[in-house]
Amino acid sequence: MLTVIQTTALVMSVVFLVYVLVIVVPFLRQRPRPHGDAADLQWHLFVPCRDEEAVIGTTLDYLRRHFPQAHIWVIDDASEDATATQVSLHAGDTGRVHLVSRYRPEARKGKGEALNSAYDALDEWLPPGADRHQVIVGVVDADGRPSRSCLDICASPHLFGDPQVSAVQVTVRMINRNDRRPFPGRGRLANLAGRALVRMQDIEFRAAIAAIQLTRHHTRTAALGGNGQFTRLSALDSVRASYGRPWHCALLEDYELSLHLLTTGHRIEYAPEAVIDQEGLPRLDRLLAQRTRWGQGTMQCGRYLSRIWTCGHLPRRGVLEVSYYLVLPWLYLLGTFVYPIPFIASVYYGAHTSGVLASVLLVLLGLAPLAIWGPLYARNEPGIPLWRSLGYGVLYAMYVLLFYVSSWRAFFRIVRGRDTWLKTRRNAEPAEGATALEL
Repeated sequence: MLTVIQTTALVMSVVFLVYVLVIVVPFLRQRPRPHGDAADLQWHLFVPCRDEEAVIGTTLDYLRRHFPQAHIWVIDDASEDATATQVSLHAGDTGRVHLVSRYRPEARKGKGEALNSAYDALDEWLPPGADRHQVIVGVVDADGRPSRSCLDICASPHLFGDPQVSAVQVTVRMINRNDRRPFPGRGRLANLAGRALVRMQDIEFRAAIAAIQLTRHHTRTAALGGNGQFTRLSALDSVRASYGRPWHCALLEDYELSLHLLTTGHRIEYAPEAVIDQEGLPRLDRLLAQRTRWGQGTMQCGRYLSRIWTCGHLPRRGVLEVSYYLVLPWLYLLGTFVYPIPFIASVYYGAHTSGVLASVLLVLLGLAPLAIWGPLYARNEPGIPLWRSLGYGVLYAMYVLLFYVSSWRAFFRIVRGRDTWLKTRRNAEPAEGATALEL
């Protein structure tokens, strides 16, 4: 039995190593490409809000200042704070800020339902005969800050300048990655831990996830994220025609939309040069709540596996890539047992030193591919010395261990039939109330 486990661990480690080597190549080869002109398209930004009075005012000011050509649709999902008041105070007088109000009992059922209400409002607002292929719907979190060139980049000839491209995802960056004191009222150790946690999230999005997305260009399976996703209105119409409505109720509604687009023949691209800033989470409990929701959402999307294999719109390499992503949370569960058992057994049964060393090497084989993201991340963050990037790499390998915890939390929520959507609290919000998903 131990031999079987050791072999399984070795196979999983080698497969993961090969996978990382494959996705690193496009990441290293990426080059800047010509920008487009945002004026060639019509832009509508959906901003879902549930108790976002702490951030929505400054977000509206930013969006109105830097993207005056865009219409902004703020969805107030039955907020219990002053979100709607803040929207009214910061809406301006251009008529380009629209408040979509949702009320109980229909409200507070997840981000997907909130976005659908904005879609319905936009559908009603547009004049008959509007060219819906030229209308782009973006999703911006309540704390989101798209880079000033974001829309121009999305309009590039290889992105929305190409009529065959239906959706674009931009790079997510942590706006507080250089904040030295994420916890102003606490001590040095707490701030050190908070800084490290935010930095790891920045590495995750700007290095590891960016590399995955760039590789997906070759598999035709690039995916949308919750923040900084842009989709043609005509593509959302197509999903509605095939699936009933654009967004659905999986806890990872962005990836679910991606699957709906891909399985109906639409093309998604990734824009590494376009950036949207959002808050990184320095609190471990809030990060675990967020990742538990994402993990459970990925598990929920597993129901689309058969459709992915039979839709006929994806190349075989794309089918394999999506399948791997959907089983990844389950591999984390399996890895919880597979990786430590050989080492523990070697120590417990007094195995020879060579056996212990083999187990240690097996663990290192699984962690080393994660550690490379520190130095690779430094390519995108000038000024980070080599020694620090190496340290970031080691920390990132440890950070990924959190995914094992969040996968188990997600699994137990599924077993217990819990699928409620709880938002992640902003850093400016007090800690009172639920800050983690209820198990």
